[in-house]
Amino acid sequence: MKKNNTRNKLNIAVLVLITILVLFFSLKDDFNEVIKEILMVNPWWLFVGMFLILSYFFLRSIDLYYLIRRVNPDYTLKKAVKLTISTQFFNAITPFATGGQPFQIYMLKKDGIRIPEGTNIIVQNFILYQIALVFLGIVALTTNYFCHFYKEIDLLKNLVTFGFAMNFLVIVGLFVISFAKNFNKRLTRFVIDLLTKLKIVKDPDAKKKEWEAYINRFHKGAKILVSDKVYFIQAVSRNVLALICLYLVPLAIVYSMGDYTSLDGIKTIVTSAYVMLIGSFVPIPGGTGGLEYGYVAFFGNFLGGSTLKASMLLWRFFTYYFGMLIGAITFNVKGKK
Repeated sequence: MKKNNTRNKLNIAVLVLITILVLFFSLKDDFNEVIKEILMVNPWWLFVGMFLILSYFFLRSIDLYYLIRRVNPDYTLKKAVKLTISTQFFNAITPFATGGQPFQIYMLKKDGIRIPEGTNIIVQNFILYQIALVFLGIVALTTNYFCHFYKEIDLLKNLVTFGFAMNFLVIVGLFVISFAKNFNKRLTRFVIDLLTKLKIVKDPDAKKKEWEAYINRFHKGAKILVSDKVYFIQAVSRNVLALICLYLVPLAIVYSMGDYTSLDGIKTIVTSAYVMLIGSFVPIPGGTGGLEYGYVAFFGNFLGGSTLKASMLLWRFFTYYFGMLIGAITFNVKGKK
């Protein structure tokens, strides 16, 4: 526990440091203009941006709710929403958002769902999200190929290609874990035999039986997910819609600044997808630094000056810090109860 607390404190310290640096470089040249832009925004459009973020959380909660209900029919949508929002805090303070999923498994265990079933649920939920993310990435790449929204900059092109390839490989890896039952069993036996030789595992036969039973349950759950084609399509579609809500936040922010011509829905969705492809593999909590760079680099093709910087700061607040704050509040309220 102390080790985890130390790691979390280190992650938060890194996050604060990078955030300060981002703010410094964003404001050092035209501080007054950026602050003026932020103070003069139309609050109604900011409410639209907040509604889009909350819609993203809610749509992600629905799929989590349906997956949990297969194991625990008494689980409520309200609990799923609280779990999704609380998870944002742990996603925010850990590199690659790796803290959210173990937290979800732990909270499901407290609700009476065993760790193997909880892990199965969370991995299936992540598969649905990852498919939607890659699908929108393909749509963005295809749209830009025909529309040529952005300048040809080798670094950006390489970063987007790398981000897309990594996200695609994550899906492949998840499907191998979920469906290649025999391969997983052979790999598990090899690892347990190796750990036995290193005197880490004392009862290899019992451990192999335990893991084979877990793999069988995991494989069964994955087959159910894919075999129910109607649910599978609906679930992926909900994740696509959730991401579209997230991707449209910059449009609401730019509209709040009185600029109704620089961006439209298609440009915003495609550009946000490009930014996400870059930022999803930055090894810093929240992708801090990488996401800001991606936003300025891509949205800079349509926006400029203080409007670009002010919109980036507001976008970062809505899509990252807002979720982290309400996640921390929800988790602490839930914890006290």
